[in-house]
Amino acid sequence: MANFWARDTVPVYYRERTLYEWNPNITLLRTNVEENRRIGEMIAAAANAASAPVAILLPLQGVSQLDSPGGAFWDPACNAACFDAIRTQVRTGIPIIEVDANINDPIFAETAVKQLLALLNK
Repeated sequence: MANFWARDTVPVYYRERTLYEWNPNITLLRTNVEENRRIGEMIAAAANAASAPVAILLPLQGVSQLDSPGGAFWDPACNAACFDAIRTQVRTGIPIIEVDANINDPIFAETAVKQLLALLNK
């Protein structure tokens, strides 16, 4: 997502996009498929450039509170664009761990902690 101040601060060319008013001072914009593909490419590039052990965790049930099944930003095609770009562009040897949960779910946090501890012990 992209963050803006109040709704009237959202640039005109984004006003027809999926927006969510978090509160009177914060308006969120749901990124589209192309933007999510580019985000995935940037994540893969950052992982590829890492000089220390790295892993990527993919929360298959959404990347935010709003991006969960039935949520205002739930859009599986957008998430797939990001995740597919990561899968296809990350270098061999970088583990990609798919977690069938939302990024805010306890199981995702537990998986992230286990993976971090494993990486720190390498």
